[in-house]
Formats: sequence, C-alpha cells, structure tokens
Amino acid sequence: MGLFSKQFSNVVEWQEFREDMIFYKWNNDEIQKGSRLIIRPGQDAIFLYNGRIEGIFKDEGDYDIESQIIPFLSTLKGFRFGFNSGLRAEVLFINTKEFTVRWGTANAINVPAPSLPGGLPIRAHGTVNFKVNDYLKLIDKIAGVKKTYFVEDVKLRITSVLDQLLMKWISKEGKDMFNLQANSYDIGNGIKTDLDMQLFNTGLTITGFNIMSFTYPEEIQKMITKNASHSMIGDLGRYQQVSMTDGMANGTIKGGSAASDMAGMMMGMKMANQMMQNMESSPNPTPSGNKAVPNFCPNCGNKTNGANFCSNCGQKLI
Repeated sequence: MGLFSKQFSNVVEWQEFREDMIFYKWNNDEIQKGSRLIIRPGQDAIFLYNGRIEGIFKDEGDYDIESQIIPFLSTLKGFRFGFNSGLRAEVLFINTKEFTVRWGTANAINVPAPSLPGGLPIRAHGTVNFKVNDYLKLIDKIAGVKKTYFVEDVKLRITSVLDQLLMKWISKEGKDMFNLQANSYDIGNGIKTDLDMQLFNTGLTITGFNIMSFTYPEEIQKMITKNASHSMIGDLGRYQQVSMTDGMANGTIKGGSAASDMAGMMMGMKMANQMMQNMESSPNPTPSGNKAVPNFCPNCGNKTNGANFCSNCGQKLI
C-alpha cells in the first residue's frame, strides 16, 4: 500500500516561477492521494473545480492537500481519495505583488495648439503600476482560457490606448502646451483613472501612473529655453550692460585692440545717452547761493521784468 501511495504522490506548486508572470495555472490529470500544496511568499493559490472557485489560500507554507486543503473546499469537503483515482481539479497561482512597467510614446503625439495648424508634436515617457485585485474577473476574462499571463500582455493593452489618453488629458482647457511638466501630476491622475476603467473587467487595477518627462521637437525646445532665460534676466538691456562691463573687467572681451575699443566706445555712448536722458527728465536746479528774481515787486506790485531793482519804486529785488 505504501508503494502505491508513493507512486501516486505529487507536488502542486508554481513551476518555473518568473517575476513578470501574473498568474500560473497548475493543470494535471488528477491530484493524487498524498499530494502536497506549496505556496511561496507573494503567491495566492486558488482551487478550481469544473471552472468554479472552491477555495482561496493565501498563507505561505507546505500543506497536505487531503488533510489541510480539501476540508476547506466549498463543495469538496467530503471528497475521499480512492485507491487508484484522484481529484480532478486545477490550481491557479496568483502573483500578488505590484508590477511596474515603463512606457513611452512610440511616435510623437500631435496635440492641437492655436498657433500650430498641424498640432504640437510631443513625446512622453514614465511608469505605470498595477496589480491583481479581483480574482473572479481575472478567471472569467483571462485565466479561464490562458495557462499563463505576463506583464508584457498587460503592457500591450495599456500602450494601445495610451496615446489617445495622453492627447485627451494634455488638451484639457487651461494646460500650458509649452510647460506640460508643471501639469504632469494632474495629467497623470486623469490617465490613471481612465486606464483603471480600461482594465476593470480583467480583474486588474492601476495603482499608479507617473509621467517622468515631456519631450518637444528640438527647435521648439530651443525656443522654450530661450524664453525661459529671457524671463529670468528680466531687463535685457541692463543684463547686456552688466555682461559687457564684467567682460571688460575680467578681460574676456578679446579679439584685438579694435574689439576692445569698440566695446569701450559702445559703453561710453550708452552711458552718455543715459546721462542726457536723466538731465532732460530732471527740472533745472537753481544755482546754489543765488535767489530767484520775483515776477512782481513785493513793495508796489509792479512787474519786475527780471530786473534787480523795481523800476517804479526802486525796491531791491534780490
């Protein structure tokens, strides 16, 4: 009897485990008497009988199927192994970890922009996180017809709709097309919600969506960089004056005496022009020590016409 028990015994486990495998279906003709179930960390084991879930086991360990598993199966609690017959069942192993996938736009997305009739071509890349959260949906839509399922399968499903979702959320009203990174959090949250709805019926859920960067065409990027530098400078004329002064002081304006003289002449002309503008804009000062001649005599009220003495009464005016 011991000989036959040893002959029929087998091990139910996740064979050839891979980190990028979402689930694995153990499928044999029969689970024999003396068989054991091995559940490793990060795995759940689901017993299926005639396509129905009979029991879900989440604690890692090494279990005797007859004494430790079958008593907890919903419709197989009274099952007894025969001498030469076993339990015809399947065991689905689920990888419970959170998966991370890198994504990137295969081609530039032409986002509508008011000043560009053909749209603004933009590329983007980042990461998306997902995990299994509904075993019933997973079995009904995927595991029922597949023996294995990989991260790459989910990635293909995500990237097939990602371009449309990027265009949808980038084009939302109020987004600055030339500074999308500032709005990447809101754009990412919108895409995460839409992707989660796309995968809802498969038993998977999106746990995170991150946009690492947006990339513009080279000529557009140069314009953005130039505009940013001008904004940082503020007064461009003052920046040029300071830069030229620093260059002359540090000896960085080179190229011969002619270049240096020209730079000095330009600086002198600018300074003289600035002084003239200041003089024209300021009121004429009264020379120190001199009093202004009054327009009318303070004694008789006669008009003075700029004289030092009044022509009517002889009053000294200054």
